[in-house]
Amino acid sequence: MFEILLFFVPASILIIGALIVVFAKNPVHNAMGLVMTLFLFVIMMIGVDKKEQTSDSIKGQTFLVSGVFLILISLLGYVAVNSEFSWNLWFPAVEYVVEGTPQLIAGTLFTTWIFPFEIISILLIVATSAAIALAYDSKIRNKDV
Repeated sequence: MFEILLFFVPASILIIGALIVVFAKNPVHNAMGLVMTLFLFVIMMIGVDKKEQTSDSIKGQTFLVSGVFLILISLLGYVAVNSEFSWNLWFPAVEYVVEGTPQLIAGTLFTTWIFPFEIISILLIVATSAAIALAYDSKIRNKDV
């Protein structure tokens, strides 16, 4: 009975969040419904009842990740120093116009908003990689059982 309750309470919150995402007229309410849905989905996906894995499954993965991280930080520093800490790398500044053509959106995105754009892209790549790693890890564990 307790397991059923532990399943149906988060599942009902997840469904309510999904319905809010689809049917709410206010974009802020849509975003909050999406946050609630994604948060619960991640908690259900990682499984809070699992014992934490403390050993490396791939030998040397710590050094590999550290090396890639150092290379990326060095590259970012090199670009920042060479551009004299100005993020207007290749695109000229655009005027803000109400109409949104792809050229204006790209010009604004890659001049004024390049740093937040890159941060968000890195976060999305990390989240996607983590989701794939978690899904792959659970497939391996299910085969062993």
